[in-house]
Order: sequence, then structure tokens, then C-alpha cells
Amino acid sequence: MTKLETLIDDYLIFDLTHEFSLNSLPFMGYPSPEIKWIKRQTSEGVYAQLITTPLHVGTHIDAPSHWLGPSAKDMASIPLSRLIGPAAIADLSDIADDWFIIKPKHILERVEVREGDILIIKTGYYKYYKTDEVRYMCMHPGPDREFAEWCLKMNFRWIGVDCASADHPMNTRAIPTFRPELVKKFEEKIGKKLEEIFPRDQVHPMHDLLFPHDIIHAENVGGEIDKLGSIRCIVGAFPWKFVNGEASICRIVAFVKR
Repeated sequence: MTKLETLIDDYLIFDLTHEFSLNSLPFMGYPSPEIKWIKRQTSEGVYAQLITTPLHVGTHIDAPSHWLGPSAKDMASIPLSRLIGPAAIADLSDIADDWFIIKPKHILERVEVREGDILIIKTGYYKYYKTDEVRYMCMHPGPDREFAEWCLKMNFRWIGVDCASADHPMNTRAIPTFRPELVKKFEEKIGKKLEEIFPRDQVHPMHDLLFPHDIIHAENVGGEIDKLGSIRCIVGAFPWKFVNGEASICRIVAFVKR
């Protein structure tokens, strides 16, 4: 047995990735993937496919250039040492309901978190990925500005969420724009006006505050995340080494010590 085989044998491996298909969810306003056959056995002797897809679809990770433009780091510039490392998985699925606002205390109450970790937030909304598109995309839990400031202080390698956006859906420009009727429902549930909770000149704090410091995030984490509770482990994200890529579809894996 090689050293690598011995090392791998010491860990249980969990795939935290949604399957990729024509039905993979893109972020609101993005086109869906297209997959077609471009070679067939009858004419070419082989099968081959062509995929046309946005990068913000299914399980994916953003590069700083997604938010900051081409002068910022692309996917090829992010080293594996930044993508793989010690991680804290925080399971909030028993308290996180529609539009739940995540605070640092919710993470710290569940799992030990260390500076420089990878942080994976399990809200439980992965279960709506295939069954309730509106709830998954527009009503998932998410953090506020206080949480983003804490992430900056903790200097996380990156953050992963099992929902459509690392930002709270009502703390984005997309959801209130595309689905304004949901704003009223949110305000009724919270008991305050949207502007009081999420000032419109401070939206997207998980992007605005963190990406300039290379603290990026993965969205639509899923797969076998249902098998994991709050735990410390090793997590790796494996995107394309994509020059000028502002994001990448990727595989995310948790390695849990036996």
C-alpha cells in the first residue's frame, strides 16, 4: 500500500457536490446549461458532447474577479493550498428557516472555528435544490454585514453554503428586483422594513467586503452534506485551473478522520 493509499484509508470521504445536468440551477437571471451531442457512434465511431453553460450554476466557486473585474485574481490564480485545508462545518439546519439571518454566534455555538479555516454552512436548504426552486433560490437563510465582518476578521480560506447565494437573498440586488412580491412577505415575517434590516446601499457584503481580501465562496454545496453534522474535518474544492475564469463549476469533498 502506498503512502497516499494509507492516508486516504484514514479518512471517510464525503462528496458535497450536486450532480451536474441540464436541470442544474443557475443563479437568478443566468441562462440554464445546454448539453448536446456533437458526435455519434453511427457517423464518427465515438460519442462526444458540447456544453454551453454559465459558471454560476450547480456547485461552483467564485474567484475574486467575479466581483472585482479582470484585474483581480482569476480561478487559475488560486492555489490548491487555499482551496484545501482545515474546515469547520456548522449544521444550522434545526434552526434555519425561511429568510433566517445568520449571525457569528450561530456558528460558534455549533462548532469550533479557527482563524484561517474553510467554513461550510449547512442550512438544510440543499434539500430544496430539486424540489422547490423558489424557496431554494429566493427564501434561503443567509448572513448580514456583521457576519461578513466576522469572516474578514477570521481570515477564512473560503466559505461554502448549501444554498443559492452566500449573501442573504434579501441582501442582494437580484431577489428584490426579480421578485418584489417576496419583499412584502419577508417584511411581514421579520416585522421590519427591508431597508431597516438590509440597507440598499450596503447589499452583497459577502462579496463586497470579502472578495477584495481573496476570501471567496462556494455556492450550491450539496451531495452528501446530509450525512454530516457540525464537525471539524478537512475540505477541498477542486475547480478548473481556468485562466481569466471568474468562477468555476467544481467538486467539493470533505475528508473526515475515521
